[in-house]
Amino acid sequence: FTLTERDNRWYGLGTCDMKGFFPLAIEAAKAFTAADLKQPLIILATADEETSMNGARALAEAGKPNARYAVIGEPTSLKPVRMHKGIMMERLMFEGQSGHSSDPGLGRNALEGMHEALGELLALRTDWQAQYRNTNFDVQVPTLNLGCIHGGDNPNRICARCELHFDLRPLPGMSMDSLRQAILHRIAPVAERRELLMAFEPLFDGVPPFETPADAELVKACEQLTGHTAHAVAFATEAPWLQKLGMETLVMGPGSIDQAHQPDEYLEMSQLEPTVSILRGLIRKFCL
Repeated sequence: FTLTERDNRWYGLGTCDMKGFFPLAIEAAKAFTAADLKQPLIILATADEETSMNGARALAEAGKPNARYAVIGEPTSLKPVRMHKGIMMERLMFEGQSGHSSDPGLGRNALEGMHEALGELLALRTDWQAQYRNTNFDVQVPTLNLGCIHGGDNPNRICARCELHFDLRPLPGMSMDSLRQAILHRIAPVAERRELLMAFEPLFDGVPPFETPADAELVKACEQLTGHTAHAVAFATEAPWLQKLGMETLVMGPGSIDQAHQPDEYLEMSQLEPTVSILRGLIRKFCL
């Protein structure tokens, strides 16, 4: 928890992801006075970025701040990022009737219903991956991961309850609401046919996919200042909510995502001055 300088690195939790960005943004802003600014300059901090993203959600709901452009300082090794996938984590539960396994007619097996539902989910994944592709991503298709399953309590008892948790990573252009409706359309008939109670709900609200056009003014400015073409990443950010506020949004900050959440998290000191220089370049272009 204490910032330590060693081997030309800043070590400490959050140095890379993403508290290290704030002192660098403040250092960049210190080069200018209020009299210099023709457009406002805002340094914005939000809560719960690693979990619910409720801070960014609250801002979007409140309709503030009012701004034209936003740079999110997630660790991208100072390479601009203009798109990322979304994240959905979902819960599916079937409830049937327990009974002695010697007579299947005594119960309604929730585990067998889940087995059928798993087949429907995997079939949907195949359909989505055939329909959607984005070559900007290393994994070019949307993914669906079957994460964990729990059901039953004894080999000789008909399983009365089974619960599945899974995640989806939709590409830009895919609607989370439409995906959930597609799942319901395939799963609800399984529950009805097998006379099972069903619950299907998100484990959290999810993060929508994000994309800023390649020809956006902010994207072109960051590409010019960094010398890197804007690209796509697999991790999600608060960008969709800042976009919702009408801001042209881009993700770019010092450090590598590979160092994030590590016990020896660090930020290379060689990234400090370039970060300040790039941010000052953006301030000159958009605020002076």
